[in-house]
Amino acid sequence: MMIQNKKIAIIGGGPGGLTLARLLQLQNAEVHVYERDEHKDVRVQGATLDLHEESGLEALRRAGLIDAFKANYRPDAGKLKVVDKNLGVYLDEHHSGSTHGEDRPEIDRAPLRKMLLETLKPDTVVWDSQFLSMEKNGEGWILHFKNRKSYYADIVVAADGANSKIRPYITDIQPIYSGVTMVEGNIYNAEINAPKLWKLVDGGKMFALDEGKTLLFSTKGDGTLTFYTGCNVEEGWAKESGIDFTNKDQIFEWFKKEYGTWDEMWQELFTTPESSFVVRPQYHYPLDQTWETLQNLTMLGDAAHRMPPYAGEGVNMAMQDAYELAECLTNGQFTDVKTALSYFEQKMQKRASEITKITLDNTVMLHSQNAIENLLKMFDGE
Repeated sequence: MMIQNKKIAIIGGGPGGLTLARLLQLQNAEVHVYERDEHKDVRVQGATLDLHEESGLEALRRAGLIDAFKANYRPDAGKLKVVDKNLGVYLDEHHSGSTHGEDRPEIDRAPLRKMLLETLKPDTVVWDSQFLSMEKNGEGWILHFKNRKSYYADIVVAADGANSKIRPYITDIQPIYSGVTMVEGNIYNAEINAPKLWKLVDGGKMFALDEGKTLLFSTKGDGTLTFYTGCNVEEGWAKESGIDFTNKDQIFEWFKKEYGTWDEMWQELFTTPESSFVVRPQYHYPLDQTWETLQNLTMLGDAAHRMPPYAGEGVNMAMQDAYELAECLTNGQFTDVKTALSYFEQKMQKRASEITKITLDNTVMLHSQNAIENLLKMFDGE
């Protein structure tokens, strides 16, 4: 095997990076994951994840984790409710007897990470390792981290997300603003702190669509209600608005103006101190992006093909990247690492282009004036 006796470094301990580590260890590769979180019990933010048959679930099959997934997934978390700004209900899968995402079971991020971590060899993940820089050293790389530690690797894989610090070592292609900026919020103990909305979402997901704006909701098994606003604003809005997005009161004042014609019940999102918020301008890479393959450095997931979340493909793309890269590095079909990476990257770029196009179409559709009508038509296959 061409990676025998080679040290492989994966930067980033999200689903893509951990899946890759697991699959490589199944082939007896020497691999470490360098993760910026201080320890494994750091609170995992973000909405639930729907895993798709040919990507996320296939990765778990190859990792031997389907039984663990079945023990941890949430059967009702994918049931969707679609409403307008005045709480008029247009779709309610809790009572319709069917779910548009029946083949896309949901799991919370924290249990998924725990599952993957528990399959790795002890000390595979090097915690509190925030990447700073890297430099060539012989045939490999020396990696430098904020904790003042450095490590050598023969092969480096960037799995460090949308704001990857390693991507610039591979390509200078810049992301393109999608036209939409989101504000992500997490309401903890939501049954108590946002009881009306908690009851409305009903343990599943909810899309509130109106006036070219979105409010997307999902519930988590720990009682958290996660939501995302979505508005068509200029690229520099997050900085130029003057809003301090660490200040809940300032965000609330913006929300009451931006969503001023919406039912007052939506304001319940801001009535508790047990919440956190972050602003997220949405970017994507060019559909035709490509780069020259390097000898021993590549990337996967959002580092390679970030995109808005309006198709639910982010984690699935990353996990598919992971199993395709692991296969290329271990199946014995390639004579050297660079050839294997080239084959992986070409397939990944083509697949990412197709999914990015779908995602951008969905982004426009969900922020259109006829969003609900168009969404229901899509569900009906029209």
